[in-house]
Amino acid sequence: MESSPRPPASLLMRAAGLAALLLSQAAQADIVVGQVAPFSGPQAVTGKAVRAGAQLWFDAVNARGGVKGQQIRFVTRDDAQKPEQTVRLVKELIEKEAPVALLGTIGTSNLEALAADGVLPRTHVSMVGAISGAASVAGADGMLVVKASYRDEVGRLLSQLSHLGIRRVGLVYQDDGLGKDVLAGTQEGAGRFGMTLVARAGYERNTVEVRSAVAQMVAAAPEVVVLGATTAAAIEFTRQYEAAGGRALLYGMSIIDTDALLKALGTQRARGYAFSIVLPLPSQPSRPVVREYLALKAAAANPDLSARSMEGFIAAKALVMSLEKTPRITPEAVATTLRTSAAFDVGGYMLDFTTRGRSGSQYVNFGIFGSDGRIVQ
Repeated sequence: MESSPRPPASLLMRAAGLAALLLSQAAQADIVVGQVAPFSGPQAVTGKAVRAGAQLWFDAVNARGGVKGQQIRFVTRDDAQKPEQTVRLVKELIEKEAPVALLGTIGTSNLEALAADGVLPRTHVSMVGAISGAASVAGADGMLVVKASYRDEVGRLLSQLSHLGIRRVGLVYQDDGLGKDVLAGTQEGAGRFGMTLVARAGYERNTVEVRSAVAQMVAAAPEVVVLGATTAAAIEFTRQYEAAGGRALLYGMSIIDTDALLKALGTQRARGYAFSIVLPLPSQPSRPVVREYLALKAAAANPDLSARSMEGFIAAKALVMSLEKTPRITPEAVATTLRTSAAFDVGGYMLDFTTRGRSGSQYVNFGIFGSDGRIVQ
């Protein structure tokens, strides 16, 4: 039997060269990270801030050569904070872009919708820095939270207030999964610390319709009003409550962007506004992560960078650390690294994702705006 003629040597060399080029290109392919979040609508300020914080770190990593020679490509989609859009766009992004992980989806209801769909465990794609402190999110498969839970936050708050002799508390909350988690924590904490929840008022999700809440709080005259509200609604409540003659101390949950609130209200009207701190503040340069953030922010000049950007920045740092620890970067391998590694030190702020059902951090502190708009802790 005659043997088949051998291809010319030049053709073999070209084929070998093409194979080597393809292998090199595959090795150097971008590492895709995705974000589905609100970049329009009432929560756009938070979505843009988180995106800007994450992009700040990814740009810094890319400038120094990327991760194992690969650049990080950050792909985002706008869900306008509508849960059905979140689920659709996450599925679309995973199918079309093949991200190794997702980052920074915002809203308890949105994240609960993703958990109910099961798309993250089905595809082995982790959500790092899921923007919610609800227990339902921290306990969801594939979701990692980089700050203390709402229950941790409100529990610490009521404990502190009880030591100051405060007994009458009001609560304004967004009427969805976020607000209901805050409400449950407030009810439990009030009972534990001998306080009375004298008024509770919900407002419709994704709106700033807070007139009824203002009226209820003025009528009930609590000593403190806790705002389990998003940024735009908190700003509107503060304006209307002051105009209606409300005199209670306003205490905002960490979900409120204090930079945006200060800008909207001005230093005099914001004076005395108190709030929870669950992430390092830019005014805390003793932490390495803050010094790093401030140096990069100064060079970036991105108008979307604000107090809420630190959450995206820290989530991006934790994700990059996991990518650097993962021998072969796939969604499954990254998920394993995130869930099994010893605590991630992102620069004086520790994260531990090894305990299922718990947020990565339990750090809670408090601050208040002084007369010059500076934060006093």
